[in-house]
Amino acid sequence: MSGLRTILTSTAVIGALGLGYGMWSVISPGEERRKEMMKNLPESNPMRMEETRQRNAMVMQVLKEAAETSDNLARGPAK
Repeated sequence: MSGLRTILTSTAVIGALGLGYGMWSVISPGEERRKEMMKNLPESNPMRMEETRQRNAMVMQVLKEAAETSDNLARGPAK
């Protein structure tokens, strides 16, 4: 009886994996759609990418300054 249970369990696991892979392949975009999506990403526009770099640099500077202070900035301005 133990052998039959093992076979049924293995078949169920393999079936579940197959079903999951099948569903994934149905909902995942095709190669043409993937290329179209890549063209529309903000990173594909050099001007937009530079703006993102500058914004990230400013945020990092603010975080660095906040880390170097001993004031608790979350509670508001120091009195």
